[in-house]
Amino acid sequence: MTGLAPSRLHAREASERLSPLLARWGQDEHPDLHGVVVRVNGTVVAERHYHGADPQALHDIRSAGKSITSLLVGAALERGLLGALDAPIERGWPEARGSAVGRASLVDLLTMRSGLAANDEEPDSPGNEDRMDAASDPVAFLLGVPSVDKPGTRYVYNSLTSYAVGLLLERATGKSLLAFAREALFEPLGIQRVDWASDVAGHTKGQGNLSLTTSDFARIGQMLLDGGRWRKRRILPSNWLETSMRPHVPISAVDPYADSYGYFWYTKTHRLKGGAVTVRFASGNGGNKLYLVPSRRMVVAITSRAYGRGYGQRRSEEILTALLSA
Repeated sequence: MTGLAPSRLHAREASERLSPLLARWGQDEHPDLHGVVVRVNGTVVAERHYHGADPQALHDIRSAGKSITSLLVGAALERGLLGALDAPIERGWPEARGSAVGRASLVDLLTMRSGLAANDEEPDSPGNEDRMDAASDPVAFLLGVPSVDKPGTRYVYNSLTSYAVGLLLERATGKSLLAFAREALFEPLGIQRVDWASDVAGHTKGQGNLSLTTSDFARIGQMLLDGGRWRKRRILPSNWLETSMRPHVPISAVDPYADSYGYFWYTKTHRLKGGAVTVRFASGNGGNKLYLVPSRRMVVAITSRAYGRGYGQRRSEEILTALLSA
């Protein structure tokens, strides 16, 4: 061991400590965990794929795709393609003038405080995600959703706002959201294989349904942990990452898995025997997670097919807690 460089020694020690922990979930009563990849100090130290899952298979990370949409806002801002974050979006989107969503700012949308009558937890909500998915014209559906609050006043989780951000990005860049993502994010990271679903009108779903491998999911996390850089190349502006991931809205009263919300990113402080650990993360239905732990220089990517099942979220948090406690 004395012949190993310090970085390789630390990676080996982390692997010996963390890899055995992942084995226990192979015996989980629910056989729908896909994969877990753990990176520490820039190196993959633990990786496991469950129940015959192909490590190279693309996996739908559901609403964790919202966090990727947030990253693309930063890329567009850096390129000078978007206006002021606090201005009503109708200023840059003429079709939205006079609509409820048009009165909201980009910050209102990014923090789920649009004021729209849209709540994904309530099936009867006018802007519920299922209603939007069933619409023959999703853009017209969005523009027709009324408001119930003043923009910027109340957090309500919904997919309508992130869909709107995706549309804004397509208008600003002149490209589909997927095409812009390939140019600004995936290709610079060396990620060649992705799939991002579109709606019936051909607009990439900024609200989610992005599919990629678990390893590439973790690669994105590593770039974020390194301040927007990948292998010495700057991919995203660090100031945007700091702004978008920091807490903006407290949500612990309505979300048991998070303390606060940023720009489509979550934050939670885990209180362990060794002290408090702050985690930033992206979250998708079924337990799909991208956890960033700056104090540990750790990235944990989890892909899971437990769609619509509450245990998926609980299981992912249990995996994270076990890794942090090791």
